[in-house]
Amino acid sequence: MQTGLSDTDPDVVRLQAELLRQTPPARRLEIALSLSAALIDIAYAGIRRRQAGISDVDAGLQFVEIQYGRELAQAVRARMSEPPAA
Repeated sequence: MQTGLSDTDPDVVRLQAELLRQTPPARRLEIALSLSAALIDIAYAGIRRRQAGISDVDAGLQFVEIQYGRELAQAVRARMSEPPAA
């Protein structure tokens, strides 16, 4: 079950896995979405710490570049500079 390095007792790892298996799917999804949101918040905080005063839009674009690559970030920037569709 356990891979890599960990300081967590193997019995605890097994217990965590068993508890997760017993958790209803809706709750597992809720946990996953909550963890994902927390990690996104942490990523944005890191961007803002490294680039004080960055706008929300630029922070979002920086996030896209870090997570998904420069090519997608450039495409998003280009799309954002286009006039709104009528």
